Amino acid sequence: MKKIAVLFSGKGSNLEHILSTIHGKECQVVKVLTDNPLANGIHIAKKYGIPVDVVDPSHYKCREGFDREVVKLLQKCQPELTILAGFMRILTPVFTEQVKAINLHPSLLPRHKGLHAIEKSYADLFPEGGVSVHRVSSELDGGEIILQKKIHKMGLSFGQYEEKIKMIEKEALIEAIKKTLIVK
Repeated sequence: MKKIAVLFSGKGSNLEHILSTIHGKECQVVKVLTDNPLANGIHIAKKYGIPVDVVDPSHYKCREGFDREVVKLLQKCQPELTILAGFMRILTPVFTEQVKAINLHPSLLPRHKGLHAIEKSYADLFPEGGVSVHRVSSELDGGEIILQKKIHKMGLSFGQYEEKIKMIEKEALIEAIKKTLIVK
């Protein structure tokens, strides 16, 4: 069974979806890592018995030092793929050149890279918004797009739009994980 690692920073809702849908069936989550010692996702990982590492960026003088520690921890469990699911860190080449990873982003890239993508996407003039899953590269939200899922914005309040984005994120992430693990 193919091994994956999941990195997150917050609630862990995408982590929970991975664990409840494909973990132990189509892949094995062997490591969960967060940069937030207070992240709710820590409790989710523990509920599933998955080892959790907390790497607090405030303990490192630079991004590269943080990334070196993350890479070291990932190399110990040797995942075939690392999933960034709400991991709110800009990664340096120390990470991006050593780890095969994919990232979930809540906009139709290349539109709205970086933070506040849902808000920016909702406010733009395009009739559709959506989510992208892409390979992680040294360019922020700039790696090769694996897949995108779209939704129409017309008639939706921001709350409705955000809710739909959160729903299709989960579908897109699972589909991209399966696709990436098959392609190798």
